[in-house]
Amino acid sequence: MKKALSIAGSDCSGGAGIQADLKTFSAHGIFGMTAVTSVVAENTFRVIEIQDINPDIIKKQIDAVFEDIPPDAVKIGMLSCRETMLAVAEKILEWKPLNIVVDPVMYAKNGCALMDPKAVNTLITDIVPLADLITPNIPEAEKMADMTINTTDDMRNAAKIICTMGCRAVVVKGGHSVGNATDILFDGKNFYEYSSPRIDTKHTHGTGCTFSSAIAANLALGLSVQRAVELAKEYINTAIIHAPMFGKGNGPVHHFFEMYKNYGGKT
Repeated sequence: MKKALSIAGSDCSGGAGIQADLKTFSAHGIFGMTAVTSVVAENTFRVIEIQDINPDIIKKQIDAVFEDIPPDAVKIGMLSCRETMLAVAEKILEWKPLNIVVDPVMYAKNGCALMDPKAVNTLITDIVPLADLITPNIPEAEKMADMTINTTDDMRNAAKIICTMGCRAVVVKGGHSVGNATDILFDGKNFYEYSSPRIDTKHTHGTGCTFSSAIAANLALGLSVQRAVELAKEYINTAIIHAPMFGKGNGPVHHFFEMYKNYGGKT
C-alpha cells in the first residue's frame, strides 16, 4: 500500500483540510497521515476562529511521520503565516520527499482569509520551489503572478510566471471562471487543458483540498503528472455531482461516492 502525508489545516466540519485529504487518500487506496498546521473552527458558511499550531510541533509531527512511515507523496495545504511556512520548508528540505503537491490555500470558500497576506512572498520564495506541482485557483494565481486573469490565455501566462518561481509544474484551476470549468496544466514545457461542463451547485466546500490530494494520491501510485491531474479532475467532478447537500452554506462533496456505489451503501 502506498502512503501519503497531508501537511495542512484541520476543518472541524470535515469537508476541507486534512479531513478532506484523508478521505481522498482513502478513496484512492492510499494510507494517509497528517501534520496539522492550524486548527480552524469553521463550517459551511463561516470561519469562526483560527489557531495556528506552534512551529516546533509542526516540525515534530513531520519528523514523526518520516522517521517511521515515509510517505510516497506529500500534499501541502493551509500554511497561514510565515513562521508555519518556514517550519514546513525546513523539514521538506531535510527529508527530501518525492511527489510534493502544494495547494496555496489563501481563502475559504466563503471568502474568509486563511493566509496572512504578508506571507505570500514567503510562500513564493520558500514553498513554491519545493513543489513538484502547485494548484492555485484563479484568485490565488492572480495574487502569485501579480496579474488579472480573465481568459484561458491569461491562465496560461499566469502558469508560466508561477513556474519561473521554481516549481516543476502548475495547474491553474478554472473553477472561478465562466463557462466550462477548464484547468490548465503547464509542466515547464507544454500546456495541457482539462475541461468539463460547469456543475450548477453551491456545494463545493473543500474542492481545492480534494483535487490536490487526489493528484498527490495518483502520483504516489506512480502515475505521470498529466494522468494524475486528469484522474483527479474526474474524481472531483464526481464528488461534486454527488455532494450530500449538507450545511447551510457551501456544503462538502462526496469523497466516497464510487465506493458507496460499488458496495451498495447509500449515496
